[in-house]
Amino acid sequence: MKENLLKKHAKSFYWASFFLPNNTLSKCSSLYNFCRTLDDIVDDDNNLSVKREIFSKFKKDFENKNLENQIIKDMWSIIDSENISKQVIIDLFDGVETDLEEQVVINSKKDLFVYSYRVAGTVGLMMSKILKVKNKEALKGAIDLGIAMQLTNIARDVCEDKARNREYVKHDFSSIRTIIDDSQVFYEKSFKSMSYIPLKSRFSVIVARRVYRKIGDYILKQKDIDNYNKAGRIYVPVFEKVIQTFLSIIDFIKLLFIRKLKYNNQLNHNILEQEINLNERI
Repeated sequence: MKENLLKKHAKSFYWASFFLPNNTLSKCSSLYNFCRTLDDIVDDDNNLSVKREIFSKFKKDFENKNLENQIIKDMWSIIDSENISKQVIIDLFDGVETDLEEQVVINSKKDLFVYSYRVAGTVGLMMSKILKVKNKEALKGAIDLGIAMQLTNIARDVCEDKARNREYVKHDFSSIRTIIDDSQVFYEKSFKSMSYIPLKSRFSVIVARRVYRKIGDYILKQKDIDNYNKAGRIYVPVFEKVIQTFLSIIDFIKLLFIRKLKYNNQLNHNILEQEINLNERI
């Protein structure tokens, strides 16, 4: 059931999940179910007051460890077994709650990066804990990969978000291109950090990074806002996923030769750390 939910809602991640060990996949699926539940609360067609009420109840059930809810029970099991900071979960709830407004408008790069950290950088960090990454520099890379993927999501979903009265980026192709350029920096910076993922799980993350990054290329192929608006939901076709999977073998080999990691995305982390202390979360 967990894997099917992943297959239904997250095709790029589902593709990459084939390369994970079964016990790791089970935990990753539980994490996905928890995050998906939060997303569904916010994106449901209910009116805002109902959504806020459902969100508040789910948050209280989580805080009070209501283990009768299987999704919450599984999440607490992961938090305890992987030693995940409670502050990371609070950050995730705060990010999702940002969308529980009549209108959402993000006006600065700082607010965009903080939002992306909260709803996706947190997930990247938790995923790395599940994958048994211990190196603190590498965990910064996991946060950055989550942010990169969220920026890709935002660039892809401008029309969908506009219909929900949300504007994370202006509805013009120049702004969309800029956010994809920003995502490329986070993708690039995250690469070497994957050398600290245990070998049995590393290839899956390499594939996920490559396939998700490719969404940005397919967005840029639209060339202008008219084509973008007509394109509908942009995705990576299966033949491209196969190509990116084979190219991931080269990435895997490259990472074998990385001996020491000194993580450096300080320019963007300085922006983030105006509001978020990353070292506390790691």
